[in-house]
Amino acid sequence: MNKIIILNGPNLNLLGEREKEKYGNVTLKTIENDCNDFGKKNNIAISFFQSNIEGELVEKIQKIRKDYDGVIINAGGYTHTSVAIHDALRILKIPIIELHITNIYNREEFRHKSLISKIATGVICGFGANGYIMALNAINDLIKNENR
Repeated sequence: MNKIIILNGPNLNLLGEREKEKYGNVTLKTIENDCNDFGKKNNIAISFFQSNIEGELVEKIQKIRKDYDGVIINAGGYTHTSVAIHDALRILKIPIIELHITNIYNREEFRHKSLISKIATGVICGFGANGYIMALNAINDLIKNENR
């Protein structure tokens, strides 16, 4: 059974409440439930972690380096600013999928730069909450291909 962790950064705890025109009505809890259902059907153990605090995300990334087969990260605003998260992710020797609910290249100029993309195995953006399931499919395939 593959073990995947999904990390969510700042303000994602307010999905379903904030900027519904960009993020929709789906809550983070609903996304977690959908991902868990997908995991059960596909023999994937899924863990979730969300924090608005950069240091907590860095510490979580450091702790997961030996216990998980892959990581999906929606770092929110830290995508564009956090050298610390970038550096922590560089330590990992597992597939990393960078995820965004919106298309960051379709938004403000400052969002076009990602410090995570350069070290991510792949990037999924602009597909709404469905991006989480897309990311799970992708990372599961990456892990299966690594283990062949």
